[in-house]
Amino acid sequence: MSGELIAAIDDICKEKGIDREVLLEAIEAALVSAYKKNFGSAPNVKVTLNREDGLVKVFSQRTVVDEIEDSLMEISLAEAEEISPGIQLDDILDIEVTPADFGRIAAQNAKQVVVQRIREAERGLIFDKYIERENEVATGLVQRVEPRNVFIDLDKSEAILPPGEQMPGERYQVNDRLKVYITEVKKTNKGPQITVSRTHPGLVKRLFEFEVPEIIRGEVVIKNISREAGSRTKISVFSEEREIDPVGSCVGHRGTRVQRIVEELRGEKIDIIKWSEDPVDYISSALSPARVLTVLPNVNDKSAVVIVPDNQLSLAIGKEGQNARLAAKLTGWKIDIKNQSQAQLMHSNDEIDIDIEKNDGDIF
Repeated sequence: MSGELIAAIDDICKEKGIDREVLLEAIEAALVSAYKKNFGSAPNVKVTLNREDGLVKVFSQRTVVDEIEDSLMEISLAEAEEISPGIQLDDILDIEVTPADFGRIAAQNAKQVVVQRIREAERGLIFDKYIERENEVATGLVQRVEPRNVFIDLDKSEAILPPGEQMPGERYQVNDRLKVYITEVKKTNKGPQITVSRTHPGLVKRLFEFEVPEIIRGEVVIKNISREAGSRTKISVFSEEREIDPVGSCVGHRGTRVQRIVEELRGEKIDIIKWSEDPVDYISSALSPARVLTVLPNVNDKSAVVIVPDNQLSLAIGKEGQNARLAAKLTGWKIDIKNQSQAQLMHSNDEIDIDIEKNDGDIF
């Protein structure tokens, strides 16, 4: 051990943000273990590391007693006074027992501790950096692709894209550039584990925030998002400022804003809907692109019967029920879709109370 090593430790502490005293105390603890391993297992050993010149000393700590029962742990008062005049009974006396070649062992162990603490510090910095970015979007490169997991390089930090967070049908190649949503950052024995997603609705929300300045300024608010990743997303938006069209703001001039998001999501369809506190208006819009004739809401259980033209039924329901399912999730209402013929039959049987003919063609 030498002054050069102390200087190197000082440089490392400054560069890596490691507490100098904590590191030196860790080295001392490691040296105690090294001494016991190489020179005996006495439990009363203390190792000191001089903070200025790097000199290492080993001490046997013994309790001052009248009569010695354990020579490894105790020393008589008479012997102790020869070493340290004025010492009292029950005091602890440090007796130096530094082995001749302990400096080499100390240097090796100090290096191991420093390397370990640097690794821990770097892991800590990564954790601190990304724990603050949970629920945010990051851009990374595909590092490697395994049968299940995809590993993403986020600025020299590795993130995991697990199977359940991968978009259906999306194929990943090494060096592909992706935007991912950080869902979780947690500490593990192997360092921080960053989990990311391509399917989370939050990814769509953040992408719109990047592309639409009106959202960042608070002029347009995203009310809700329902998503079936890789296929279709519905997003409802609102603005309290009458002169601002929230849907138009998100679509952009000639669709440029939403198109950039669609491209990032590999062609996923996006329906942008104007939010309304009126459930009739909101549900009608949510079932876009289908044309709605009438919405019969039941406020008590948040359910609604929706009537559409006969030729719009399949469009309103969507492939495998997707459009209706996304609309229900977006609005928070249970939606029962009927075509006009079914509604007229129900009306004639007094199952619903509405004049279908009067409402034919009206869109609410």
